[in-house]
Amino acid sequence: MNDEEIKNEIRKFALQNAAEHEGQTRDKTILAKIMGNVPELRQKAKEISPIITEIVSEINQIPLEKQQKEIQEKYPELLEIKKEKPQKENTLPALKNIEGKEIITRFPPAPNGYPHIGHAKAAIISDEYAKMHGGKIILRFEDTNPGTERLEYYAAIKVGMDWLGIKYDSVEYVSDSLDILYKKADQIIKSNDAYVCTCSQDSISKDRREMTECRCTKQSLEENEKLWHKMFDEKGFKEGQALLRFRGNMQSGNTTMRDPALFRINTKRHARQEQKYKVWPTYDFAGIIFDSISKVSHAMRSKEFELRKELHHTILDKLGMEKAEFIFFGRLDLEGMPVSKSALKPLIENGKVPWYDDPRLPTLEGLRRRGIRPEAVKKFILSLGLTKNDTVSPFASLEAFNKKIIDGESVRLHMVRNPKELKIANLPSSEFHLSNHPTMDLGKRTVNIDNSVMIEGEDAKDLKNEESIRLLGIGIVKITDSSDLTAEFISENAENIEKKIQWVAGEPIKIKIIVPDQLFFGEKFNEDSLKEVEGFVEQAYLKLKDGDEIQFIRFGYCRKESTHQVIFTHK
Repeated sequence: MNDEEIKNEIRKFALQNAAEHEGQTRDKTILAKIMGNVPELRQKAKEISPIITEIVSEINQIPLEKQQKEIQEKYPELLEIKKEKPQKENTLPALKNIEGKEIITRFPPAPNGYPHIGHAKAAIISDEYAKMHGGKIILRFEDTNPGTERLEYYAAIKVGMDWLGIKYDSVEYVSDSLDILYKKADQIIKSNDAYVCTCSQDSISKDRREMTECRCTKQSLEENEKLWHKMFDEKGFKEGQALLRFRGNMQSGNTTMRDPALFRINTKRHARQEQKYKVWPTYDFAGIIFDSISKVSHAMRSKEFELRKELHHTILDKLGMEKAEFIFFGRLDLEGMPVSKSALKPLIENGKVPWYDDPRLPTLEGLRRRGIRPEAVKKFILSLGLTKNDTVSPFASLEAFNKKIIDGESVRLHMVRNPKELKIANLPSSEFHLSNHPTMDLGKRTVNIDNSVMIEGEDAKDLKNEESIRLLGIGIVKITDSSDLTAEFISENAENIEKKIQWVAGEPIKIKIIVPDQLFFGEKFNEDSLKEVEGFVEQAYLKLKDGDEIQFIRFGYCRKESTHQVIFTHK
């Protein structure tokens, strides 16, 4: 696309979005739409962002009527958009090697932290493939690292899966079946494909780096069996003194093949097994064995494990076990929102963020609390397709999917900050009936007005004498004195009145609005990433249930958290 075509595409999306939202749009929304609809521009976000900002600013200054006229003249296809066949949501490629197989996938989290959007990607892809083929999905807790697991993490993962709507067919706990893994270890020792190593970690690392065979490889089969049993003995090896290592290939260019550890000693307390075991398998051994035992046909894995494919296939071949079809995908990160547990944990420990449900975080709890719908998470993830490329997506891309879902269900209410009283003469009635939604049938609410309303402080500062403004739901009023904030009612409607403001009347409810923003800009923590705004809302707010979604007019979508607190979701 040349520069002119890019500008035309941006303008089309900006006009469409502005016309759908009372003549106003914003650059983040249009960036997300461009990223989602014009694939060739996805790698040019930095280049097109200034162009988007310029075009959005221009369109926001055009009256709604002129926006609609330009759409009719230049982009009539947008008027037919609702009649078109819905875009296919599932962009996953077909599975390979499915002939004659029952399709079984698995989601195998380690219960060492709260689930985040990266986990959601792995779980949703696995679940979607299972559903596409009428198969099954297993939730497997790979809980083989005592000291890192906590019962609350097991629970949080289950809650997260329930929230995403993933109905797993069975649950596995690797820690419940260590005896199976011990038997497989016995088998691989007996075939002389594994040995017990008693070298120091520094020595092991040096040998692997220099591709030098470990001296322990010269031990006899009988010696290895004896040392293996000694690893279990309470009076035997201590933590860090012995490993069971796979006899791979120390000359291999693939470092994972250089005699990796299969079992190690860990005496820390386990969340579920307490101190029952001291010898624990590594992921390289436990995961693939359980895939085979559980007859997993297709195993979705992040691409960081692609190098381990050779090792895992070799181990399974040595054991004579069936192999799953491996499917690799890239990481998913949200811009300015750390996803990895290693990045999230210090934020909590250092008090930068109070807990994992903070609405600034990409944890499933944080997204749920912020007001992001699980359907939006699913649509967003599937829209990215299955690629090995790592994805760093702006939060606005997820917002765009969420907005489509909640817009038709969010009650519109008025909210003002720093309220100022505006006295109005000649009101035609003391009772006004306001629609809860501009296009959906969400009912009406009745508001009584006693010759004055409260308007936003910033709006009050901008009023001018003799200026006509539209008080949303009341009509057109003319400002008679901008200093004393007095006005008179003129008519229910009039053309070419560009200024529209919201108001509250009667006894408004004071609320606190939690406004999350981007947590990091590059490597720098944003100290202003969480703000609190004091607002005053209509009495109708009290009729909403906790968890209900609201669009405060001219402010944005929010989720009611309690009687006196809401979380800002997005514009």
